[in-house]
Amino acid sequence: MSIELIIFIAMVGTFMVGCFAAKLPVSVAMLAASVVGALVGGQGVPLRHLVEGTFSYIDTILTIATAMVFMKVVEKSGALDALSSLIIEKFHKVPALLLILIMLVIMFPGMITGSSTASVLSAGSIMAPILILMGIPKVSAGAIIAMGGLLGMIAPPTNIPAMIICGGIDMPYAGFMLPLSILTFPLAFLFVLMLGYKYVRKLDYSQLEPKLDKELRKTYGMRIYAPIIVLLLLMVLDSVLPAFPNIGTPVMFLIAAFVGLFTGKKFNILTTSKEAVKDVLPVMGILMGVGMFIQIMTLTGVRGLIVNASLSLPNAWLYVAMAVAIPAFGAISSFGSSSVLGVPFTLAMISGNQVIIVAALSLLAAVGDMVPPTALAGIFAAQVVDEPKYTKILVKSLVPILILIIYALVFIIFSKPIGTFLNI
Repeated sequence: MSIELIIFIAMVGTFMVGCFAAKLPVSVAMLAASVVGALVGGQGVPLRHLVEGTFSYIDTILTIATAMVFMKVVEKSGALDALSSLIIEKFHKVPALLLILIMLVIMFPGMITGSSTASVLSAGSIMAPILILMGIPKVSAGAIIAMGGLLGMIAPPTNIPAMIICGGIDMPYAGFMLPLSILTFPLAFLFVLMLGYKYVRKLDYSQLEPKLDKELRKTYGMRIYAPIIVLLLLMVLDSVLPAFPNIGTPVMFLIAAFVGLFTGKKFNILTTSKEAVKDVLPVMGILMGVGMFIQIMTLTGVRGLIVNASLSLPNAWLYVAMAVAIPAFGAISSFGSSSVLGVPFTLAMISGNQVIIVAALSLLAAVGDMVPPTALAGIFAAQVVDEPKYTKILVKSLVPILILIIYALVFIIFSKPIGTFLNI
C-alpha cells in the first residue's frame, strides 16, 4: 500500500470520525483531517499551507456572502413575497405553468448564491405552505423543494462546484450560462410536473387567494421588483456589452441590495446583513475546510494519486465511477467532491469539450446534497414542509435523481457534439 493511499485513508477516516462520531461541524472536521494528513505525510503542521488553503476559494466566498445579503434584502423588502403572489394570481388557471414558475422561484436563491440550502430555507419555506395548500402532499412538496434547491445551486449564474473545478484546472469560469441552463431548467420543469401536476390539475384558487400578500404590490407597485431587475441588468450588461466595466459579481449583488433599501418595506440593513452572513457562514466554512483539505492532499501527493487512478480507468468504468463516486463523496461535501473528484475526472476527459464536462460534473456533485448523512437539501426540505422523516423525501426523489445522473452522463459522453451544436 502506497504512503499516499495511507494518507488519504487517514484523512477520510479522521473526517468521518470528526463529523459523524464527534459531531463536529463539517469545516472543523475537514481542518482536523487536513492536520492529520499532513502529520501522517511527515509534513508536521504546515500553517502556511493551511492558511493558503483557507483562501483558495476567497472569490467564491465573497460571492456567496454578498449574494446572501442581496437575498435577505429581497426577502425583507417583500419582493419575494410580492413575486410569489403575482405568479400565483396570474397563472392559477394554468396549473402546469404555475408549477413551473413556482419551481423557478424556489431555484432563484440557489441561482444567485450557489447554495441549495439558501433556496430551500428562503424561497422553499415561502412556497411550502402554498404547495401544500394547492393539494400536493407534504412528501411530494418536500421533494419538489429539495430538487429545486439542488438544481438552483447548479443553474447559472453562480455555480460553485463548477467554479471549484475550473479553479482546479486553471480554466476561466466563462461560457457556462447556456450549458448550465440546458442542464438544469428542463430537469426542473420535468421534476416539478412529475411530482406535483397530478395533484393540481383541478386547482381551487379560492382557497389560495386569502393566503396571498397582495398589499405589497398595491403599496409599492413595480418598484418593489427593482433590486431583482437591477441585478439582471448588471449581469446582462456585463455579458452583452464588452465596453461595460467588469465590476465583479460581488459588487453587482451589493449594488442591487443597495437599491432594495428604497423600494419596499423598511428594515435594518446592519441586522439583515448580520443575519445573511450568519446563515451562510457554514457554507463559507465548508469552502475554507475544502481548501485546506485539497491543499494538504496536493502537498502530500494524494491528489496526484487520485488523478492517476482516474486517468488509468477505462472509459466505461470512468463513467460508472463518475455516476457513483461524485454523488457519494458529496455526502461529505458537494464542494469537496467537486475538487477532490471533479478535477481529476475532468482531466481524464481532456479530449472532450471542457465546458460541457465541467457543467455536467457539477450537476453530479450537487446530488451529494441529497445523500445521507449530511443531505442538506433533503433534510432542510423535510423541515420546511414539517415532515419528520427525511428518508421519505429521499425515497420520493430517487427517480428524479436517477434521471438527473443519466442526463448528466449523456452530456459528458457526448460533450464534443453537444459543444459543437451549442457553438461552445
